[in-house]
Formats: sequence, C-alpha cells, structure tokens
Amino acid sequence: MQTNETPVDIREQSPLSLAFVGDSVYELLVRARLVKYHRLAPGRLHAAAVRYVSAVGQFRAVALLEEKLTDAEKDQLRRGKNASKATVAKHATPEEYRCSTGFEALLGWLYLTGQTDRVQELFDFIWENFDPAAPEP
Repeated sequence: MQTNETPVDIREQSPLSLAFVGDSVYELLVRARLVKYHRLAPGRLHAAAVRYVSAVGQFRAVALLEEKLTDAEKDQLRRGKNASKATVAKHATPEEYRCSTGFEALLGWLYLTGQTDRVQELFDFIWENFDPAAPEP
C-alpha cells in the first residue's frame, strides 16, 4: 500500500473512517480495564468485553453519556449516526447499530484530534456507571 505523507484534514474524514478508529480505541480501553482489574480466562474476558463493545452495549453507553457531551461532540455523534452503512449487526436493531457507529465516530474523532484525556474521561464515566449485568433493552 502506498502512503501519502501529507495528513488528511480530520474534517474531511468520513464518519465511518472515524468509527474505524474509534472501534479500536474503545475495544482497547475495555480490554485493558478488564485485564487490569479482573482475573478471568480469555473466553470469559471476551464475553465480558462484548457486553461493553457490542452495538447494544455502545447504545447503552451513549444513553449514559449524551448529557455530558459538548456541542462539538454531539455533532460528531450525530454525523456518525447518520452515516450510511450497508449492513446491520445481527444482534442489534438498526437504531442501536447507527448509535454505536456514532459512538465509535465520536471516539475516533476525539482520539485523532489528540483529545485523549477526554476519551479517558468519557470512558471512565461509562465504566463507573454502566452495569454490564443489566438486562439488554
């Protein structure tokens, strides 16, 4: 793959490109936190992580966060929600899936704009307030 040495303006990136990065950011944060505070076998670690990183889990995380977001963050969340996707997760509604894409786009935007402290702040809030044992909606 040939690389371009000139960075692309973040404002020109599609929400789906931002979600591509945000998905990895959130997955890494969840996995690292689980390993840091729990002694679980790999299969159980994966099962625990899925409660957070699934479309349904991310939908629930957004419900916790929405009032905490700045206007710029809400704009990124909305852009991601409105991005067209060809597929939908088999265990999520279209609304949950669009919302999770918005959440991932928000995290990708924050990460790529160097706002890693804000990423951590939002993640810590989710971790403290999210109940992975709660029944899914």
